[in-house]
Amino acid sequence: MRMRVVQEKGADAALSGGVCVPRWLAMASTLEATPRQIADTPQLGSWLPGGSRVYVPYLPGAGFEQLLPACRQLVAQGLLPVPHLPARALQSRDRLRALLQALATSGVRQLMLVAGDSDRVQGPYRDTLDLLQSGLLVEQGFDQLGITGYPGGHPRIGQQKLADALHIKREYARTTGSRLWIVTQFDFDAESIGRWINCQQELDNPLPIYIGIPGPTRLHQLIGFAAQCGVGVSARLLRRRPSAARLLRTWTPDGLVRALLQHPECRKEGSIAGFHLYPFGGLRASMEWLQWLRAGPADSPGSTRSEPSLVDGVRDSC
Repeated sequence: MRMRVVQEKGADAALSGGVCVPRWLAMASTLEATPRQIADTPQLGSWLPGGSRVYVPYLPGAGFEQLLPACRQLVAQGLLPVPHLPARALQSRDRLRALLQALATSGVRQLMLVAGDSDRVQGPYRDTLDLLQSGLLVEQGFDQLGITGYPGGHPRIGQQKLADALHIKREYARTTGSRLWIVTQFDFDAESIGRWINCQQELDNPLPIYIGIPGPTRLHQLIGFAAQCGVGVSARLLRRRPSAARLLRTWTPDGLVRALLQHPECRKEGSIAGFHLYPFGGLRASMEWLQWLRAGPADSPGSTRSEPSLVDGVRDSC
């Protein structure tokens, strides 16, 4: 049986089990797209509402040369590019300044600070704290910054060190007047995400949190990306718990979103600013799912495919 959703256009999206995705939450959600995906998708601006954030990851094989035209294309389509700024890939202070100037000229106003996938440090910046302490972000006028959160923990960094780094970043925001928000690494366990959100909400003036979720993809692909991204514990959970694996054995992340919205910590006001899609199964599949979440057609994307849908049932209204 296919998953059926019946709703008026512009209303909250309904998942099975009587769980509604608030329209504001769906509209605030974001996604990533590689420079190649952006170049190959000239209709991206017609798929997303104007002003939507699109995060553009830095790919070591492509370098910064593809990052800039991708950002310019997004700006031309009325979207907000948020390129990754990888600390370890920057060879020098002059290189960082030149890149920030080029990004600003390309219409970029927001950045996603990351350490970088490589363990090799190519210049003076070991991590995102070094980028903040360089003073160049303030010098070049970049005061809207995303940082990474790890609900399932970091494979090489302990919880206390992560907490200390977050404290320094929050203090940086306070002293420079910068606006920070958190985009989390994807995770498959709503319980661990809920506990992590609770810890963040206990801080004074908690930062907005965008929960990373995998876009529509196949389970075996998802486990591969999880291992590649260091989400090992979460990936092992899929193998140990058939119910968790069932949530992700479909083309849509409906079950994970439903579990999150049913978690008591995630239901608290202000706990989640939006979702952030990692399009592991392709940009188009993630875009179709996000469009469904925002507009609410009768069937979820992929529901006419031969693969089983995540959930069955009919929901008349929210």
